[in-house]
Amino acid sequence: MKHICCIILCFCTSIGSYAQNFADYFQNKTLRVDYIFTGDATQQAIYLDELSQLPTWAGRQHHLSELPLEGNGQIIMKDLASKQCIYKTSFSSLFQEWLSTDEAKETAKGFENTFLLPYPKQPVEIEVTLYSPRKKTMATYKHIVRPNDILIHKRGVSHVTPHRYMLQSGNEKDCIDVAILAEGYTEKEMDIFYQDAQYTCESLFSYEPFRSMKGKFNIVAVASPSTDSGVSVPRENLWKETTVHSHFDTFYSDRYLTTSRVKSIHNALAGIPYEHIIILANTDVYGGGGIYNSYTLTTAHHPMFKPVVVHEFGHSFGGLADEYFYEDDVMTDTYPLDIEPWEQNISTQVNFASKWKDILPSGTPIPTPITERKEYPVGVYEGGGYSAKGIYRPAYDCRMKTNSYPEFCPVCQRAIRRMIKFYVP
Repeated sequence: MKHICCIILCFCTSIGSYAQNFADYFQNKTLRVDYIFTGDATQQAIYLDELSQLPTWAGRQHHLSELPLEGNGQIIMKDLASKQCIYKTSFSSLFQEWLSTDEAKETAKGFENTFLLPYPKQPVEIEVTLYSPRKKTMATYKHIVRPNDILIHKRGVSHVTPHRYMLQSGNEKDCIDVAILAEGYTEKEMDIFYQDAQYTCESLFSYEPFRSMKGKFNIVAVASPSTDSGVSVPRENLWKETTVHSHFDTFYSDRYLTTSRVKSIHNALAGIPYEHIIILANTDVYGGGGIYNSYTLTTAHHPMFKPVVVHEFGHSFGGLADEYFYEDDVMTDTYPLDIEPWEQNISTQVNFASKWKDILPSGTPIPTPITERKEYPVGVYEGGGYSAKGIYRPAYDCRMKTNSYPEFCPVCQRAIRRMIKFYVP
């Protein structure tokens, strides 16, 4: 299936960025910003939906004005008085993936998108920008947030969803906080959910570099109850009443399991420290999806659940691209072959020096023949990012290519390690 997860090839800082003290600009709270991304294949727009305040800030307190990955969308927060950039983040969205579908050529839609920002002490200007696969600006929107605005909704104070820590390595400041959310589990099925959350942790930390950097993470299981058991399967005319309203058949792809009701996800997590999200769906039907800096959503009871949840987290947390491909297919609508993709683990060779060229063994043939895969564990193998031709991956096989492969390739491991160190130096 096609996953949206467009991100940059390397870690970098923007021109003019600087290191600032978190406490100079921010309170220990979270500003939750809800937007609606709207439009069709020809025209897009961004609108502000709602502002919320959450009790604590679980995000990074370092590299505030830097981007970990470029993404296909960015948010920049500036101090209103000085116009100085004080925070940046990047993301991908289901909306931008939808823009490449036939439906987007015929109709316009709106998609919910929610982002977590540190809560400012003084008024700020926030700018949101969406980029096309060709890195052109599609839509941009600016608005001012005044921290004492009485219409900012205070959430997570009087009601907090029941939760239990699967792993607690330290406080929010020193660790990356991942929330595992229940989807399609009734009140009576929460013991099953907690067990599934434990399986998720066991699987995630069985892979490098998560295994050796386990002490950098907190994992909390959030027992959000659904009215119905299971999730919706539209092709079977099966619709369930569940916490985040997820369903298969996203963009008419049988196995693509997502939700466009992003506010429901964050409402269920209000009051619990979190940065990244894994949603477990109570079903044995195969499927899932991972959206960079948004969420991982995967089925919990399929036999391939354990490797799939790690693969999808590779998308949503690590910003990794899919390395599999379809024979005789060149999907230039996803990755134009004359543009270097943002993901660190695929390349069109337009700017290969910015990818994994630095770790290629001397004399590695480019492209690397599959017949020589044993000699070159890291190479330049054609086929990746859904395309059989013109896009290259760093290893013959990897956790981002097949469910059966037991580990991330060295390039993907490096990308994940860099991300962890960006959040928690």
